[in-house]
Amino acid sequence: SKENFEKYLSGIANTLKDAISKVNDQQIQSDTMTEKLINGGNVDLHEVMIASQKASITLNATMEVRNKVIEAYQEIMRMSV
Repeated sequence: SKENFEKYLSGIANTLKDAISKVNDQQIQSDTMTEKLINGGNVDLHEVMIASQKASITLNATMEVRNKVIEAYQEIMRMSV
């Protein structure tokens, strides 16, 4: 039913929102560590590089999930016509 479909879409939207929040958290952590390194803080270069890669991988994975969700939504919209 339309009501169930709307609940389903709402769930997907919340999942994507949470994923984007995690991407943001990873990016903030990476930026903070980079800033500490630049300012001579107590942080190792390899830790900064790992944090940067985690942020990048998280972003790429989230974008892939977003793309799949959009493809699925478009397919559903074509089917319901």
